[in-house]
Amino acid sequence: MNEWAGEASQGWLVARVWAVGALVLALRYAVIAGGAFFVWYRVRRDRIFERKIQRRLPAGSDYAREVAYSFVSFGVFSAVGASIFATPLREYTQTYQDIAEYGWAYFGLSLVLMILIHDVYFYWTHRAMHHPRLFRAFHAVHHRSTNPSPWAAFAFHPLEAVVEASVIFAFVFLFPVHPLAVVSWLLFMTSYNVYGHLGWEVYGAGADRRGPLRWLNTSVSHNMHHQYARANYGLYFTWWDKLCGTVHPRYHEAYEEVARRTSPPSAEPGAPRSAAV
Repeated sequence: MNEWAGEASQGWLVARVWAVGALVLALRYAVIAGGAFFVWYRVRRDRIFERKIQRRLPAGSDYAREVAYSFVSFGVFSAVGASIFATPLREYTQTYQDIAEYGWAYFGLSLVLMILIHDVYFYWTHRAMHHPRLFRAFHAVHHRSTNPSPWAAFAFHPLEAVVEASVIFAFVFLFPVHPLAVVSWLLFMTSYNVYGHLGWEVYGAGADRRGPLRWLNTSVSHNMHHQYARANYGLYFTWWDKLCGTVHPRYHEAYEEVARRTSPPSAEPGAPRSAAV
């Protein structure tokens, strides 16, 4: 009886952690993606439409699909988190609760490590999901957004969501990590992912070629990936694409064209959505 009660209690703990986690992820998405959408697609759209990477808007059905799949993804992400932090698996991880145990300097270092590891993980799993034998099952849903909006940042098929969320296992088993560092990484990842799907470029002309920004992935880069479904596989940085020769051959040309664009738009805001490139 006590054993049954213990199992039931453990099950309720996992369910509560999953529910709270999914809610927090959804709220984070609503604030960051929703805020970006409100500013760029509502407040500023008509004034800067000529600077939009693809000078057309997604259809309302695209937004609805992106949001729906994103909420499914949050359930998957939260399930992964609950399995790590609310089950006996936690005892085998290197998670810790007291920041003073390793100090704030290590806390910052662990955040940097998570970003770097995630960038490697994302590049290679992303390329793998573009393999013809895997693409339809894992990644085709995300590529239905050929002209992505901020809402597309987490619009994954559940199988892809499992792949994307599983990077957290690498973090907690490879090195000591505080739950707050994981939350900080999630905020950074969400913000940069929303920028990648924004549909507008925020960096200035030449940023893709000089200074430290040349190593950062851009909204133009990821937008081209959605347009052509090949090349530009990176998430935060461009070094894996450069090292592996997967930068789109027209990337720098396209970036400069968007960054320097001042001519009147070829299609007015709200114009009918053209066929996907």
